[in-house]
Amino acid sequence: MKFTTNKKKTSVSFDVEFTSKDFEPARLKALARLARNVKIPGFRNGKAPANVVEQHVDPNQLAMETLDVMVREAIPKIYTEAKVQPISAPSVDIKKFVPGEMAEVTISSDIMPEVKLADYKHLKAKYNAPKVEAKDVDDVLNRIAESYAESKAVKRAAKLGDEVIIDFVGKKDDVAFDGGSAKDYKLKLGSGQFIPGFEDGVVSHEPGDKFDLKLKFPKEYHSKELAGASVVFEVLLKQVNEIETPKIDDELAKKTGAFATLKELKEDIKKNLTAQAEQRADEAYKDDLLDELVKASKTDAPEALVEEQAKLIREDILRNLQARGTNLDEYLEHTKQTKEAWEKDVKSAAENRVLGHIIIAKLGEELGIKISDKEVEQQVAELQHVYTKSPEMLADLQTPEAVASIKNRIRINKTMDELVKLNRK
Repeated sequence: MKFTTNKKKTSVSFDVEFTSKDFEPARLKALARLARNVKIPGFRNGKAPANVVEQHVDPNQLAMETLDVMVREAIPKIYTEAKVQPISAPSVDIKKFVPGEMAEVTISSDIMPEVKLADYKHLKAKYNAPKVEAKDVDDVLNRIAESYAESKAVKRAAKLGDEVIIDFVGKKDDVAFDGGSAKDYKLKLGSGQFIPGFEDGVVSHEPGDKFDLKLKFPKEYHSKELAGASVVFEVLLKQVNEIETPKIDDELAKKTGAFATLKELKEDIKKNLTAQAEQRADEAYKDDLLDELVKASKTDAPEALVEEQAKLIREDILRNLQARGTNLDEYLEHTKQTKEAWEKDVKSAAENRVLGHIIIAKLGEELGIKISDKEVEQQVAELQHVYTKSPEMLADLQTPEAVASIKNRIRINKTMDELVKLNRK
């Protein structure tokens, strides 16, 4: 066997020639394969001698099976000798084939591109140290106080800050529209849950009042049918609840069950907020470092990987839109974007993601990042604990693909941690 290499930035093809010397060992292996499915009197499946098997198989089938064996065994040898790493399953194009004598085929695939890393030890990205202000702590305290708030029914007109219980029916052109009706709905006035004008329209009404609210949906509303539409909500105010929020003091701290004083509660809140802010700052710094390194380094994004990532990005966007009760057409109309422009943005994001993966992989190789079996086992064990109640997820964690993904994630994290150490002064 001999071959010539035609290499491009992100793909490669090999013109391979097989001679008669390559056929005989491949033919014997092909016969062994075929013997498993051939019933020959006097022999168990797969146990008949090659010369006997040959008498019971179609010559054309044997010829193609022999070629398949030759090509399959040649592929890893060729890629190893050529020192290229395939990232897609090689395709095979048969140019000439004379059974037992010669064969010419072209083997091609996308490959991992060459990478020229920029100076990764002296990047300019800056770490922005987080700050937790007193207002941040107060906001959490207010939310805690609200969680312990109590409500009591009152016989007076509703005002902002009250909780009301209402029945309502939303109509457009005198026809009730989907998602615009409810019974015994609890609404805190001033929360901004409803479209502008609804909650203000309930204010000043008393329990037992029936009234209509003539409103208009915002032009940018996610539902195309309702965006900018004039509607009428028929409302019945059934109950007004006054909300009593406890004072923010030592007694509130004790209610949480973990603190004796307000001071202790504040200190704990600040500690948690600081940890969260530091984590966000660390992630932002890593993103900035990688973005800078990708832009300064030289490589190419293989089209196969870009298309794979683009598909994942599209699916993720569509799932999120569906969860929000809308679709791509409505989203594009809302953002005043064409389908072509959206696809361009998706592909750009996919390309950036692929380039990031390639650069991280090369950097990990450059830094000599190693992953032990113990690290992988520990991560798997932690995930198993998380998914204790999900048999499907537990089963998935045992697959080679899942283990490989976990190992890759550990490698990425260790590589990025090392990049931070090299640059954060």
